[in-house]
Amino acid sequence: MKSRIQYMTNPLFLTLAFLFLTITGSVAQEVKKDSTGLVVAQEVEKDTQEEVKVKKEKEKKDTRPIKSTFESAWLIDNQSVMVPIKGTLEFDILHRFGVWKNGYDDLYGLFAPANIRMGFSYSILDNLGVGFGFTKSNLIWDLNVKYALLKQSRSGNIPISITYFGNIAIDSRDKSNFLNGTDRLSYFHQLILARKVTPNLSVQVAPSLSHFNAVEAFLNSEGEIEPLMKNDHFAISAGGRYKLSSTMALIANYDQPITVHKSKNPQPNISLGIEMTTSSHAFQIFVGNYSFLTPQRNNVFNQNDYRDNQFLIGFNITRLWNL
Repeated sequence: MKSRIQYMTNPLFLTLAFLFLTITGSVAQEVKKDSTGLVVAQEVEKDTQEEVKVKKEKEKKDTRPIKSTFESAWLIDNQSVMVPIKGTLEFDILHRFGVWKNGYDDLYGLFAPANIRMGFSYSILDNLGVGFGFTKSNLIWDLNVKYALLKQSRSGNIPISITYFGNIAIDSRDKSNFLNGTDRLSYFHQLILARKVTPNLSVQVAPSLSHFNAVEAFLNSEGEIEPLMKNDHFAISAGGRYKLSSTMALIANYDQPITVHKSKNPQPNISLGIEMTTSSHAFQIFVGNYSFLTPQRNNVFNQNDYRDNQFLIGFNITRLWNL
């Protein structure tokens, strides 16, 4: 008995026992700590999964329209799908130089006769804008309306935006140019379908109908009036915008006539340019084939053939005010 007590009070034994108890306690604490940490980690992961799930559910229900499919109401020679917010006044200056085919003789069209349009539009509702403009060629006044029928949603439940654009144009030249007063009138209707594919890429396609009350005609052998062109003309355009930075983008557009006339069939239009924007300005400079500045005249009467190098330089300037 005495020897056992002496053994247990031996300094070496006490030291080893102390080390054993310390290590055992530390291991137990570490196991407990690890177990607690594992549980906490699992709970955090579970909470994160729940948050992601809730976020996805909210995104699915987010019906707010996507922002900035296009930055300007114009896409070169066509309207874009965008309608400015309610209370926005817009001022447009559209300019087209002459074709550059003559080269240096008229400084590649810069000194040739140019065409200009100035116009105003006002958004009386968030989805509805009305406006008017005046064009140098044929002294044409136009009254127009633009209405956003559908807007692409952030959730993707509404995959595209759809906007209607229409106008009535009045040729205000001297009455000696017309047999009847109604011969001055022409009309344009267009349905614009667009999608913002990525944060940088937006595309749109737009079928259209142009109508002229009077078209060129001749008297046939029987003395009957026979028109050279149809009064109604169908066409389709496709265009897009790719952002290079927050303020600059590449823009492109193609217009294809569909209706075939007896003569003087219009030529398609190919255009490519650069757009620079701020919060209240948009500036587009480009080359293309269209020289008229009302869409029905471009679609029906364009004779500039891209295959014959009949391109011209143009620009659009847009200024917005929130009233």
